[in-house]
Amino acid sequence: MSSTASAKRVAVIGGGILGVSTAVHLLREGASVILLTERGLVSEASGRSLSWLNSAGERSTPYHQLRVAGVDRYRTLFAADPGRDWLQFGGGLMWNAAGQGAVTETRHAYEKSIGYDSKLLAPEQISSATPGIDADAVPDNAIFNPGEGWVSLPDLVDYLMEEFHARGGELVLNAGKVSVTVDAGRTTGVETAAGGTYEADAVLVACGAATPAVVAPLGVEIPNGSPVSMLVLTKPVDHQVKAVLNTPRAAVRPNPGSTFALDHDWYEEDITEHADGSFTVPDEVVQELADEASKLMAGHPELKPASWKIGYKPIPGDGEPVLGELDQVPGCFVAFTHSGATLGLVAGELLAGEIMTGKKHPMLATFRPGRFS
Repeated sequence: MSSTASAKRVAVIGGGILGVSTAVHLLREGASVILLTERGLVSEASGRSLSWLNSAGERSTPYHQLRVAGVDRYRTLFAADPGRDWLQFGGGLMWNAAGQGAVTETRHAYEKSIGYDSKLLAPEQISSATPGIDADAVPDNAIFNPGEGWVSLPDLVDYLMEEFHARGGELVLNAGKVSVTVDAGRTTGVETAAGGTYEADAVLVACGAATPAVVAPLGVEIPNGSPVSMLVLTKPVDHQVKAVLNTPRAAVRPNPGSTFALDHDWYEEDITEHADGSFTVPDEVVQELADEASKLMAGHPELKPASWKIGYKPIPGDGEPVLGELDQVPGCFVAFTHSGATLGLVAGELLAGEIMTGKKHPMLATFRPGRFS
């Protein structure tokens, strides 16, 4: 930790992967950092993310390039210790509903055209590409992307927070709603709901789906397309599955401790949001998702839900990441994206660089919040 008077003081709002990653990268570059969370660490989207590391399918070229860089940073972390049970590269396997084989072929052709590692497989070829899948669950064809992986974000945040504390970062848990303070048009720090104030040279707002609401009082509008979603963790089960599965009725990834993480979107209308901001879903819907996941696996192991979390999945209104400094409020930066897991490490690195140097990184050019104004 730098103790010089000239060390840049940065306040980070948000205890998910984007906030924590940026905080650690700032500390590495000599900043003095205070990290404030509304409740605990990973209490929102990072605590209920499928966290599939990929750039599959079709998206804008800058977004694809940033995601590929994002996966690259995880590759580096993985190479340092391939034995970590919370970061693995077992590939990704996707297929569409019956009768949609041509759609899958088109996706595969697009992925090949941009150099993304993509194998189009008939059902009987899947077992030789990746273990543990019931080929009978695949109606027409499937795409296997060998270079993809997954991370357990709560474990990654724990790992990064060890460095955060070792480098002298200051952590304020359970701060409630935190707002950005401004004087003469420039960011001056943050204020907690209880009235605590913290001066800072720069502030990063990395509050997931709440990010637009945090910057709205500053006169900044960021469209919010965040839907309600659920992540289910299963009880431990013997299985051979290595890949992340994206299928018509269930998305599945391996999870530490021989468990699975499950999600999808077909049950969104079954989720009830209550006046206090909490959510509920019928137990039978949770079990139905587990049953759908079981059908994908060889031997159809009985999957029992152990826990589930529901909340808003951060998605900007136009689907593209929102990363960088607010034009209207110098010194205030935002990080708001659907792909928080894939971009977690690289976005933290690039944002920290911008905060410390004032130089805009070219890879973030199309993701500036100013595009909405």
